[in-house]
This record gives sequence, C-alpha cells and structure tokens, in this order.
Amino acid sequence: MKAKRLTRRGLIRSAAIVPFSAAAGSAANSAVTVGIIGLGGRGSSHARHLSGLPQARLVSAAEISDASVERAREKVSLDGVKLTRDMREVLESDVDAVIIATPVYLHPDHFEAAIRAGKHIYIEKPAAADIAGAKKVMRLADAAPRHLNITFGYQQRHGDVYHAAKKLVDSGEVGRINLVHSHFLKSGMTGSEPVLPPPDNERERLSQWKLWRATYGEIITETFCHNIDAMNWFVGAHPVKAIGTGGRSVMKAGDLLDHLNVTYDYPGNVQGNLVGSYLSPSFYREVYERYFCQDGVVETARGYWKHYRGRNDIVEERSPHDITIDALEEFFGRILEDKPDNTGVRGAESTLTALLGQMAIDRRTEVTWDEMMAS
Repeated sequence: MKAKRLTRRGLIRSAAIVPFSAAAGSAANSAVTVGIIGLGGRGSSHARHLSGLPQARLVSAAEISDASVERAREKVSLDGVKLTRDMREVLESDVDAVIIATPVYLHPDHFEAAIRAGKHIYIEKPAAADIAGAKKVMRLADAAPRHLNITFGYQQRHGDVYHAAKKLVDSGEVGRINLVHSHFLKSGMTGSEPVLPPPDNERERLSQWKLWRATYGEIITETFCHNIDAMNWFVGAHPVKAIGTGGRSVMKAGDLLDHLNVTYDYPGNVQGNLVGSYLSPSFYREVYERYFCQDGVVETARGYWKHYRGRNDIVEERSPHDITIDALEEFFGRILEDKPDNTGVRGAESTLTALLGQMAIDRRTEVTWDEMMAS
C-alpha cells in the first residue's frame, strides 16, 4: 500500500478540561457569542470544541438535567457560562448563535423557536423523528430570513477529508459513480437494558427518549443518517425509492430495531446500500462509505479518505482532528464574514431519506419518495 498522509489545518490541541477564559481572551470582541441548548452528550462535546475555537465564545447554556450539567463539567470548564434550565433565556439573550443539541423529537419546535428569535443556528441531526416533523423543518428553513446561517450537524459535508474525496469524484478522473455501499456498525444495545412501559408524560419521554421511535426516530434516522447524507451528497440527489429489512436480535427495551439493511435507488440507475446495526462488540466499530466508480473506488470516513487506484495502489489522507471542528469552524466563519448559508432544506431532505428507508423496512415492500412525501 502506498500511503500518503497530508495535513490541511493545524491540529487543535486542548487539555482534558479547558477554561473558556483561555480560549476567549484576546478574541472576545471578534468572536461569535454562542448559547447551547442541551448539554447532553453532543451538547457537551460541542462545548469542549468551542473552548478551542477562537472564532466563538460560549456564554450561556440551557439544560434541565443537573446530571447532564455535571457530566459536561467533566469535559470542559463552564466557569463564566450562564447556566439556565429554560432555553427561552438563551434565545431571548443577545447571543449571536445557538447550538441545538436536544432530543430528536424536540428538534422541529426548538428549530422554530430559534428562527423566531433571529439566531444563527447549528442544529444537530436529524431534522425530526418523523415525516411530519421533517416537513415542518423543511418549510421553516425555506422561509427563514436569508441573513441567517443554518447548519445541520451532518459533519461529513464539512470535513476536509470528505471535500477532498468529493473533489476527486467531481473531477471525472474516476468516472461516474455506479454503486454506493455504506456501513455503520457499532455497539450500543446488549438486551440487558431495563424494560419499561412506553412513557406517558414529558418527564418520562425526556428520560427514555433514546429507547422509543417516537422520540428517537429509529436507528436509521438518528444515527445512520450520516451515511445517508453523504450518499445523497456524492450522488447529487435524493433517492427515488427504497426497499429494506430489519429486526431486533437482542433488543428487549423500547421499540427500536437493532439492525437493518436498506437499498436506495437513485436517479441515473445508481443504487446505494446501507448496512447498519447496534450489535457489534464494544471494541468493534466500522463506519464508512464506498463509491464504486468506473475507474476506481473512493472510500470516505470521518477519520480519513482513500482512493483505490489499482491493485496494491491506495492513496490515503487522514483527518488531523474530529471533523465536527471543520463544521463548527465553517459555521462561525460564515457568521463572521457575513456569508450566510442555509442548509436546512437539505438537512430535512437527508432526514426524509432515512425515513423513506424506515418506511420500506416497516412495510416490507418497495416505497417511493413520492409515496413517502404524500403519507
């Protein structure tokens, strides 16, 4: 194997816990002020990323769970950050931008509230847990004021390694894409989780949201949507139909699947196959997309991209850091440079592509895009 390792940006290094004052100091006057809504897993990770970005300064955060706040403090210092249990206090403040990292089923309403507040928005994927919610986000994004920056947390769209791979594909050097194959295999479900009845109040929905389709959006919608968004991007369209299957091999709690296989038919006689599961051992994780082109194979992943040029001839480039940093840097850069971009419709479309696959699995038959949109 011929390995070629490149660096596009300097690696951002930070200690396990970085005080915001250190990152914000000299850049305070030019940095984007940010409020985070939701300090769970993704929200606290964003808070840590922000501590290393001179373009942004976290000034407030809304979180109703004291336990989540304490876990966030283990990742990053929250000294100087105004904490509240009410997201309206963040939205009504003078922050420039908000990061929405709340449970999936709340995304449409929280997205609407942020638009009404006139904030630049970075919202975690997916757009919604169901078709109606995704359509609502699409309408809201389409009607949003054009000066607002709206970015969905599909980080592949912003990763340097993905852009390098896309540039190669678009150049025509490897010919047209004939087939796409993607894997998202991870651990996460053991079958030993407590079996609880469906939630019947908001407190229970919030505490159990990762167990139920109505609040989580199924595993293809909440998690495997990353691969789906990348497939849509590289092919240049959403699929026209899908067929799929899935099941529950070990899962007993909730009503989510723990594995699935979906084939999407794209325009131009291109098929994209997605294999996903939560059943891997804790030590095993395999997440990538492969584009089988006429004159080569291109493989993309969060940490690298590869160009298979011939037998034993592979060019590889590694990402120097988590590509979420690329996404956040681009988002804040657009705000500071006054170059607004709104990816809300596109983000909702990728969510709907995942929901198309979910519908095909449920019906155990082929479902078209038009059928889904009319449902």
